[in-house]
Amino acid sequence: MTTTASTATAPVADARALALAHYAARSVLEYVLARYGATFQQQVALRAAITTETPQTSDDLITQVQGSLKADPADIRATLDELLAKQLLVADGAHLRPTDAGRELFAATGAETAPISARIWGGIPAEDLTAAGRVLALVTERANAELAALTA
Repeated sequence: MTTTASTATAPVADARALALAHYAARSVLEYVLARYGATFQQQVALRAAITTETPQTSDDLITQVQGSLKADPADIRATLDELLAKQLLVADGAHLRPTDAGRELFAATGAETAPISARIWGGIPAEDLTAAGRVLALVTERANAELAALTA
């Protein structure tokens, strides 16, 4: 009898398992983004600009992206400059706003990745997703606290 991941003893979640899952999923997104000439960091910054309720300054977006990616602020500023150069963001006074082209790119990559995400996440029992969500939220909270202590 052949065992599968679903019938074998489930592995215990740890940092390596989390990293492997993250990079596997991120690689799928990066593959799609590359076809549009976009990077992962650009997508995260564009998402931050598009999904906010109020216009953001570049400093606001840098703070938001840094909170998500823990990237160097200078690298994030360079990413915003790239989005401005590609005319996916536009400066409106002190604020950066997504352009129609930026919204179209975000929508196109989202539409392309949605069925892939559905295949990746589909069939996982809701109670497993809920438990994983609790664990990931706790790991994120603790890791953020450790990073804050290290950088204080």
